[in-house]
Amino acid sequence: MKSFTRLLFRRIGLLIALLATVFVAVDLLPGSTGRAVLGREASAEQVARKEHELGLDRPLAVRFLDWMSGVLTGDFGRTARGRSINELLAEKFPPTLLLGGLALVVTVVISMLLGAWWAAASRPLSLRRPSSAIEHPPSERLPSSSSPHGSGRAPEHEHRSGWPFRRPTSGTQPRVRRDDRRFRTASAAALTRTLQPATTVAAAIPEFVLATLLIMVFALATGWLPAVTITDRSGFPVSADMLVLPVLALAIPQIGWNTRVVRAALTDAAQAPHVESAVLEGLSTRVVLHRHVLPFAAPTIVASFATTVGMVLGGSLVVETIFNYPGLGAVLAGSVADRDTSVVAAVVALSGVVIMLMLAVADGIRAWSLRGRG
Repeated sequence: MKSFTRLLFRRIGLLIALLATVFVAVDLLPGSTGRAVLGREASAEQVARKEHELGLDRPLAVRFLDWMSGVLTGDFGRTARGRSINELLAEKFPPTLLLGGLALVVTVVISMLLGAWWAAASRPLSLRRPSSAIEHPPSERLPSSSSPHGSGRAPEHEHRSGWPFRRPTSGTQPRVRRDDRRFRTASAAALTRTLQPATTVAAAIPEFVLATLLIMVFALATGWLPAVTITDRSGFPVSADMLVLPVLALAIPQIGWNTRVVRAALTDAAQAPHVESAVLEGLSTRVVLHRHVLPFAAPTIVASFATTVGMVLGGSLVVETIFNYPGLGAVLAGSVADRDTSVVAAVVALSGVVIMLMLAVADGIRAWSLRGRG
C-alpha cells in the first residue's frame, strides 16, 4: 500500500511537471493570443488591452499557479474567446472517450487472440524435449513397468503434445503422431512467417498514413464506409459505420505492438518450471492456463495495454482531424492556433488523469498476479 501511494504521488508530480512544460511550450510559440482572438485588423493597443484582460501580461509562473489553483477546485478557467473550458471538455471529451474506448477494446481482444494463438503455435511445450529424454539415452531409461505412474504406461510427460497441452488419444500410431507433429510445426512456421512481418508493419505505420490508406480503399475505391463523420445534436456520429474507419486507424498499430507483447509474455510464462510441473501433474489445459500461465504473463500484458491508452488518446487527436470527428482533436488544434495555454493544458491534464487511472488498474492487476510470491 505504501509503495502504491508513493507511486501515485510520483505520477501526480510528473503530471504537474508535464503541465508546467505545456505552459512553457505554448508560451514560446510565435504569435499572440490577443491577435489570434481579435484578428489581423486589430491595432496594437487593442491587442495589448485584450491580453491584459486575459491576464496574459502577468509572469508565466503566476499564470500557471493561478490556473493550478483553479484546477484543484475543479475549474479549468475560460478560453481566450470567453467560453468555459469545463463546458467545452464536457461536450468534446465523451466522443473522444467513445472512439478511444472502442479502439482499446478492439486492440485488447484481437491482440489477446492473435498473441495466444501465435504463442501456442510457435513454442509449444512439446517442442522441448522431456528432461528424461535429454539426460538419459534410450537404453538407460526406466522401463514402463517401473514408471511411478504404474500399469505399464509411459510417463505422463512423454504423452504431452504441448501447449495447449492436449493429451493424444489412446492407440495413436507413432507414424500418425509424427505426421501430426510435422503438420503442427509447418503450421507454426507459416503462422510465424505471416505474423512476424505483419505485426512489425502494423506497429510501425503512423496513424495518419493508415487513416489515409483506409479512406482510399474503403471510402473512395469501394464506397463501403464513409470518409467523414456527421454528428447529430448530441455531438455523436449519426451512424455506427462512421466509427469503423477511425477505430481501425487507431487500433491496427496498437494491435501490431500488443500482439507481439502478448505472444512474448505467454511464451516466457509457459516455459517456467512450475508450468511444466503442473503439466506433469496432469492438470487440465484450462487450469494450467488460468492458474500457472496467465497470472505470470498478466503484469507484462496489462502494462502494455495501459501504455496503449496514452498512444490511443494521442493518436485520436490526429485521427479525429482526418475524419472530421467531433472530439478533442479539433479543440486542441484550435487552441494551439490561438495560443490558448489554458485549453491545451486542460486537454493534457484530462488525458493524463485517464492514463494514470489505467496505470493504477495495471498496478492493481500486477499486485494481484504477484500475490504470494516472495
